[in-house]
Amino acid sequence: MSHHTLKSGYSSLVERLNRFPQGAPPSDVLFKILAMLFSEGEAALVAQLPIKPFTTTVAARAWRTSVAAAQKTLESLADRAILIDAEDPDGNQTYFLPPPMAGFFEFSMMRIRGDVDQKMLAELFHQYLNVEEDFIRALFTGDTKPGRAFVQEAVLEPAENLRVLDWERASEVVRSASHRAVGVCYCRHKMQHMGRDCDAPKDICMTFGGAAASLANHNYARSIDVAEGLALLQQAQECGLVQFGENVQNGVSFICNCCGCCCEAMIAQRRFGTLHPIQTTAYLPEVADACSGCGRCVEACPVEAMTLVSSNDPRALKAKKARVDADRCLGCGVCLRACRTGSLSLARRGERIITPVNSTHRAVVMAIERGTLAHLVFDNQAHVSHRAMAAVLGVILKLPPVKQVLASKQMKSRYLARLLG
Repeated sequence: MSHHTLKSGYSSLVERLNRFPQGAPPSDVLFKILAMLFSEGEAALVAQLPIKPFTTTVAARAWRTSVAAAQKTLESLADRAILIDAEDPDGNQTYFLPPPMAGFFEFSMMRIRGDVDQKMLAELFHQYLNVEEDFIRALFTGDTKPGRAFVQEAVLEPAENLRVLDWERASEVVRSASHRAVGVCYCRHKMQHMGRDCDAPKDICMTFGGAAASLANHNYARSIDVAEGLALLQQAQECGLVQFGENVQNGVSFICNCCGCCCEAMIAQRRFGTLHPIQTTAYLPEVADACSGCGRCVEACPVEAMTLVSSNDPRALKAKKARVDADRCLGCGVCLRACRTGSLSLARRGERIITPVNSTHRAVVMAIERGTLAHLVFDNQAHVSHRAMAAVLGVILKLPPVKQVLASKQMKSRYLARLLG
């Protein structure tokens, strides 16, 4: 691919990234980021890879090279956490390119490394994610969000704790995962290079399943057992951090422990509250009359959902009490830990929170909402996997009628129309 120019190689990669529901709008800053993570040749090669997991043979065919040469390139990319390698249900080695977030952007900062100027990379990430707005706005467009908050089980009333479903529990994600690993918090590591990090722990963000096994195998994370994973959750909660993870019920691949000052998700929730960037929990704090207006919950809330207002007490005109902004609140329970008077409790939201069943379900619905379903279904048509196609179509057939119509229009498929009819 040496005959490609720098611009054309990276332009092809950007086009490839934007075929997936979680894309990356092009900008000069994005091209600089990609140039630090990929060589020109690698960018051109990765641009030809399928969206869905693929084997070495598929990559070799796409690149018109030998299986041995393709294997060497794939291993190099996986060793830098650009690709994730795992085994499919049949025991075959597969690879896939994760989206930029949560994906190879974060992985690039999950360990201290000398092959990349991480200070420069941190500055570029800050510019692309925090100064320019196109990426964040594109990431959170649509009703289906990439990530969700987890409720802190310890602050729930005993009766309510019994009603929490397994997939709503961060502790159950830790217990049920096939693999667990912990790495450096991308957000606080990035802010450290900019001299703006807080004192919250950095070695505390976890990955699970195949992603955890791959990152640990390539020394981007450290394998941990269930006990250490639960201890990290406890430590994070004691530090007032929010558990923020993949927005699926089954097969959650990550849980970050987020502060309000450094973490991209919390910053986005404050800046773009009308987009509702984070899927909330099923809970909302309620303020009792006993609230003293001390303001501890206001200071603790990472998304500025708590404020102090007049208590309207004619006997104490200056008295304050806490008030919850339900539209902004994550329902995480961080504020309850900060309250010293027991004036806060968590109650069920009136509206049912819908969480995609798995990553395929989420990807399909996000693709429908963003108008990119055809890319997902007919990705690299000549090499399409029947299992992957069946999974995507299976999700479509279970969607509400309105989304089925949108899916049919996007694909313009008579076959799909007959299935839906």
